[in-house]
Amino acid sequence: MFADRAKILIRSGKGGDGHVSFRRELYVPNGGPDGGNGGKGGDVIFEVDEGLNTLADYRHKRKFSAQDGEAGGKRRCHGGNGTDIVLKVPEGTVILDAESGKVIADMSGDNRRQTVLLGGRGGKGNMNYATPTMQAPKYAQPGVPAQELEVRLELKVIADVGLVGFPNVGKSTFLSRVTNATPKIANYHFTTLNPNLGVVDLDGGDGFVIADIPGLIEGASEGVGLGHEFLRHIERTRVMIHMVDAASTEGRDPIQDIYTINKELEAYNPEIAARPQVIAANKIDVIYPGDEDPVEKLRAEFEPKGIKVFAISAVAGKGVRELLYYVKELLDNIEAEPIVFEQEFFPEDALFQENLPHTVTRDESDEHKFIVEGPRIEKMLGYTNLESEKGFAFFQRFLKNTGILDELVAAGIEEGDTVKMYGFEFDYYK
Repeated sequence: MFADRAKILIRSGKGGDGHVSFRRELYVPNGGPDGGNGGKGGDVIFEVDEGLNTLADYRHKRKFSAQDGEAGGKRRCHGGNGTDIVLKVPEGTVILDAESGKVIADMSGDNRRQTVLLGGRGGKGNMNYATPTMQAPKYAQPGVPAQELEVRLELKVIADVGLVGFPNVGKSTFLSRVTNATPKIANYHFTTLNPNLGVVDLDGGDGFVIADIPGLIEGASEGVGLGHEFLRHIERTRVMIHMVDAASTEGRDPIQDIYTINKELEAYNPEIAARPQVIAANKIDVIYPGDEDPVEKLRAEFEPKGIKVFAISAVAGKGVRELLYYVKELLDNIEAEPIVFEQEFFPEDALFQENLPHTVTRDESDEHKFIVEGPRIEKMLGYTNLESEKGFAFFQRFLKNTGILDELVAAGIEEGDTVKMYGFEFDYYK
């Protein structure tokens, strides 16, 4: 079975604990604290690998962990940072939160590499806590815990054109004729269990990528058969070639077939159903002379609705060239902006749902400085890289969503005042 879906558990690295120790050397009987800081835990990173086209690597192994940071040591020695874990996925993979189904990352378009879980920051050693009044601190900061999350990976095939239709209407034969793909072809239903991709090369112009989406059946949008697994591959296509058996070799009505599958597309995602379609009336080589022309019936039904009908024989190649050039013309008139799913779920937000305490106070020595501290703030800073654009955007979202900004306003903060958080200082602007 084509591995286009997997559920895995990912875990970032825990930050290394800070160390408690004191300098003990000859002639230095009362040396100060020299416990080093712990190392940062490794991140969980997803990266596009052009050589992959399935999620098979994630079907038999479910847990993936980055390395924990090392603890600090004596003599101000810092612990080593944990190694990141880089998970390679095919282009078009969408990473979703397994519980909510919301999008975390879409590994397509310009997004080739994304950090999904951040490793915990290392704890500070006791050398950081020495003060004139506390010259021998016996306390070190523990490393920030690891993040853990169950995610669902879904591969949504990236192709310009989707080839849809009932089972056994000739899609695999068509694909093998017009592209470099070599799908299995046989005369029974659901031969194709995975989407076959092929590149169509046209004379005097750029080609396009076409995906043979496995045969659909009525009820596919409700998950009947393998409906959902197959329909997800259509989501990124810009044009649909809707293939029907014009000769009705299996006794089905081609007009009814088109309405049935369009109804499934509409039920699954109305936006997909609204994309440009072209009908390929296949198997014209086995239409008996003298019978009512089924192709003309298709044209009378659908061309007034703006859907062009081409009579083709995938086996003999008749009419195929005209169809392909028309599809290329449709693609040229559609904006080529890739369909990318926007991020809906931010793993770092889930970390702060627990109601840890924090305080917002005005600095007694400077009325234009405000201090925000507490376990909630320490935990947030332990996971956040404020030097990165994404990290700073999360930091601002955190202040707003937790009500800390409102508390600062209530405390009397004004534009240009300073906010201090555990060694970090920020100017406040509305």
